[in-house]
Amino acid sequence: MTSLNSTTNTSKSFSSLSVAAWVIAFALLAVFPLLPEPIGGKFHTELLAKVMIMAIFAASLQLLVGYTGLVSLGHAAFFGFGAYAVAMLAPMSEAGNGWLMLLAAMAGAALLALVIGALVMRTQGIYFIMVTLAFGQLVFFVFHDTKLAGGSDGAYVYFKPDFAIAGWQWIDLEKANSFYWFVLGALVLALGSLALLLRSRFGHALVGIKHNEQRMRAAGYSTLLYKLAAFVVAGMLAGLGGFLYAAQYGFVTPEILSWHYSGNALVMIILGGLGSLGGAVTGAFAFVLLSEWFSALTKHWQLLFGGFIIIAVALLPQGLAGLWARLQQRKEAA
Repeated sequence: MTSLNSTTNTSKSFSSLSVAAWVIAFALLAVFPLLPEPIGGKFHTELLAKVMIMAIFAASLQLLVGYTGLVSLGHAAFFGFGAYAVAMLAPMSEAGNGWLMLLAAMAGAALLALVIGALVMRTQGIYFIMVTLAFGQLVFFVFHDTKLAGGSDGAYVYFKPDFAIAGWQWIDLEKANSFYWFVLGALVLALGSLALLLRSRFGHALVGIKHNEQRMRAAGYSTLLYKLAAFVVAGMLAGLGGFLYAAQYGFVTPEILSWHYSGNALVMIILGGLGSLGGAVTGAFAFVLLSEWFSALTKHWQLLFGGFIIIAVALLPQGLAGLWARLQQRKEAA
């Protein structure tokens, strides 16, 4: 039990954003589309919507890597599955039922995570990484090499999902601002759910498993079931991100199922800070926005971005989100 308390305190130390900071950040995001152009223009609104979708994806992986200690290179399989669920259910002549698509994306991704997790959860360390990579690529080739959903050509979503309630159109996702606020609401719910989960006994157990799984087993915890549950929850949230991705772009390809997307999410949480929801969000913002900026500067933008990551990791071992905590510690020490 002492170990559990200590690991809980460790996880809290990585959380560098206070409740007030979260409220301010979400309030600023909420009013962003209302700002005058060019700041609040369509391009920037769609770009921030993309950032928030990637933040949901990164936060789902953070649950595995940062809190449970499970490094997965197949996480994009759940993100892509959620996107393909939308594409396969979307009618060609009208908007599809958004509630049904959302349920299919999240439940389908969770079921896929349950099946894969049950098969890989007995492996550890590098073996777990390689097996999740293998299963992720297996899902990739299922969609890439078969005609299940367009094969290598991908599939289109001609209309954004319809979320009408008894004929009442409470939100029109075809409007850029409405879609932006819908994504923001999804991000708030996803992060809020994860925060509540991590503050619960279940979340404390996950952190304990990360730091000392053998001691947690000795304390009576069924660590295998806890890790499997975390794997399923992470897959479900990745499916939510995939649903929003398909709704935003109206086109999905097998590439979003590949290990490259899993690698991108892993870079986001490392860049932002492991073991922190704020780190996942900060990393997603930095990754997407810097990629856009560097690519506008030069065609060799990957060199600039790689150099930035190296410098950031070397100077900020707790990630970009840990910078605020580091400044606070220096202020208290002074």
